[in-house]
Amino acid sequence: MNKLYVGNLPYSATDETLNELFASYGELVSAVVIKDRHSGRSKGFGFVEFAEEAAAQAALAELNGKEVDGRELKVSEARPQQ
Repeated sequence: MNKLYVGNLPYSATDETLNELFASYGELVSAVVIKDRHSGRSKGFGFVEFAEEAAAQAALAELNGKEVDGRELKVSEARPQQ
């Protein structure tokens, strides 16, 4: 699985912020912060997808629990959509 869930993001996080945070681990296919449909504000979580499995695993190991803007990131493998 090359797609990671990134929870407990600062509400100021953007797609670009997420991209910058994860890009050093390998080639990203996408980096998306999920936003509220009505207000357009971040919901505090997002998803990143890597081209390589090894890059996703390295990012998971390094960034899970890392503090960003006073919030401890929760990084895990993304579950398939229902």
